Amino acid sequence: MVHCVHRIVWAGDKKRNNCIEVSSFLVCGVLQKSFVFKEAYSVSKTKFQMNNEESEKADIKEDPLEEERNGLVREVGNQAVWSLSSCKPGFGVERLRDNIMDTYWQSDGQLPHLVNIQFHRKTNISQIYIYTDYKLDESYTPSRISIRAGSHFNDLQELQIVDLNEPTGWVTIPIKDGSVKCIRTFMLQIAVISNHQNGRDTHMRQIRIHAPVEDRHYPLELFGKFSTVNFQKFATLR
Repeated sequence: MVHCVHRIVWAGDKKRNNCIEVSSFLVCGVLQKSFVFKEAYSVSKTKFQMNNEESEKADIKEDPLEEERNGLVREVGNQAVWSLSSCKPGFGVERLRDNIMDTYWQSDGQLPHLVNIQFHRKTNISQIYIYTDYKLDESYTPSRISIRAGSHFNDLQELQIVDLNEPTGWVTIPIKDGSVKCIRTFMLQIAVISNHQNGRDTHMRQIRIHAPVEDRHYPLELFGKFSTVNFQKFATLR
């Protein structure tokens, strides 16, 4: 004996003017079809597309290296002398500049924790990028940061205070002086005023300092990769 299971789903009127076919399958050797309302299918499809768009937007993150590669800004942190208010042995200032997200600077003292960046000459600064990871660092993650600038330690002026809420990834801090989009300074200071969950010490994983590009720049990526030996010889400057 052959048992037939009827899984046919019908919706709409007999003429099915308001339905669309979703799937077809065999029941007892007979081709059967499933139908759903056009309106219900349209709503489900729209929700699915919206969910996909939201998930794609959630994956987009700030990337300071992309702007550098495109020639829109230049990284000037390597032109400065870096110092810290305190650090644990093995977790010093070099961890902030090693381009490795798994390493970090860890302070060792009382708040506020300071990162001092001193340039040899007056330098234009447009942005500061700070990489943090609340999921890994938890109470070590900064929750309030003060950005200060000046000529030396004795004349630093506070430019802005930035509040962070469980940040994971790159945090962009635009550096402005009123309506001016960048500042020109000898020294920057990043001060961690407080941490999440009232933590005492802090973790910072990376810091990058951006300056605007004064002259128009044409990155090599716009011209594709060089394929001949004669062109490759001039791909870099020595």
